[in-house]
Amino acid sequence: MHEDVERCVRAVQSKDARFDGWFFCAVITTGIYCRPSCPVVPPKAENMRFHPSAAAAQLAGFRACKRCRPDASPGSPRWNERADVVARAMRMITDGVVDRDGVPGLAAQLGYSTRQIERQLLAELGAGPLALARAQRAQTARLLIETSTLPMSDVAFAAGFASIRTFNDTVREVFALTPTQLRDRVARGRPAATPGTLSLRLPFRAPLCPGNLFGHLAATAVPGVEEWRDGAYRRTLRLPYGHGIATLRPLPDHVGCRLALTDLRDLSTAISRCRRLLDLDADPVAVDDLLRGDPVLAPLIDKDPGRRVPRTVDASEFAVRAVLGQQVSTAAARTHAARLVIAHGEPITDAAGGLTHLFPGLAALASMDPAALALPRARRTTLTTLVAALAADEIDLSVGGDWHRARTQLSALPGVGPWTVETIAMRALGDPDAFIPTDLGIRLAARKIGLPATPAALIRHAVAWRPWRAYAVQHLWATGDHPINRLPAD
Repeated sequence: MHEDVERCVRAVQSKDARFDGWFFCAVITTGIYCRPSCPVVPPKAENMRFHPSAAAAQLAGFRACKRCRPDASPGSPRWNERADVVARAMRMITDGVVDRDGVPGLAAQLGYSTRQIERQLLAELGAGPLALARAQRAQTARLLIETSTLPMSDVAFAAGFASIRTFNDTVREVFALTPTQLRDRVARGRPAATPGTLSLRLPFRAPLCPGNLFGHLAATAVPGVEEWRDGAYRRTLRLPYGHGIATLRPLPDHVGCRLALTDLRDLSTAISRCRRLLDLDADPVAVDDLLRGDPVLAPLIDKDPGRRVPRTVDASEFAVRAVLGQQVSTAAARTHAARLVIAHGEPITDAAGGLTHLFPGLAALASMDPAALALPRARRTTLTTLVAALAADEIDLSVGGDWHRARTQLSALPGVGPWTVETIAMRALGDPDAFIPTDLGIRLAARKIGLPATPAALIRHAVAWRPWRAYAVQHLWATGDHPINRLPAD
């Protein structure tokens, strides 16, 4: 979009927040870059330069605006809509792969050479993987500086910098302030609520319908791993360097996020996974406009615009839970998952609530005794085969995985049919076009509102909903009276 200069100029002049994260506006007379909705007086059009990423603007020598804080805008929806290598690479960079494994590790996981990855990212984003990861480290550093009282040396290494000097230089270059000055701007010495806890705001593009999003997560919550408490969804997180607890609260203009982490190096990864869980980088206006073109769906869209697809923080965990939920009620699926957690999950301490365990990791699940599972024999076979394939890396459900290949690999497993495959594609892989026409709730909804009720006919009708069929599913589910469709009472 950044190449469409006329459209970008109009977005900046109208301060249109819908385009925040789609592109960044740099001003050659001031040397700063902003989000399109920056509240300052728009610059002259001839002084604007547009960049596809914050990293590209930084490489061009521009610093971040202190008013609109462009690094804190919602992420580009492009990376969660697409399945090509650039989108997969961006999802992995956001998840911290470059900081942990370097560019060679990123390229190896994608199955390309480092030169190919760098060339493709530069062509589309104006910055290579190292520059993109550097921009993310700068954003993480700012969060730690402003929301904690950690010594700056601890902030530097927690944000992923290799040295204090690099940390200081990057912060000064990106924000035109020293780390100490950045902290002074938000009141020196502001303490966190509890040691090791960070509070931040997760922005999103309006509108957002919290009912189905948080309602679904709360209604399907696994006891001990997830809970709804005091108006917030809480869950445990298994992270690369340790574990954490996320508390996510829906608010009118943002999602309040409180993170308790055992290792602060996991901060950027935890934020990325929480955003992915809540589908906060979606473009609801684009989704709703297309779906509203179907006169049968239009009243549903108008009633609750901005529905998101509730996703997951751990794709392997969700795949296991999807198998446990085959052909049983939501309550029964929670019971099966809770038993698995008690038997094989890792205990944790939660001083602020009732969370007790991390969901079992693949190593623990691979060593379990199938006979101890209170499941039909066929489903035990399905579960153990899935776990073995995931543990052996025979199926890639990672954020950078290939959606089409994952579908093929899942379909080859015994007992994994189209409903399970598409449910995993929608919630774990994040494919916005995943569709489950065989789901009972979808078939009942289709019959209720006058859509074709047979799977084959519904698939033909839903061609017009592409590439947003996963969002259409949320609206169809909402026609039923089920706890997943509403915020729970505390």
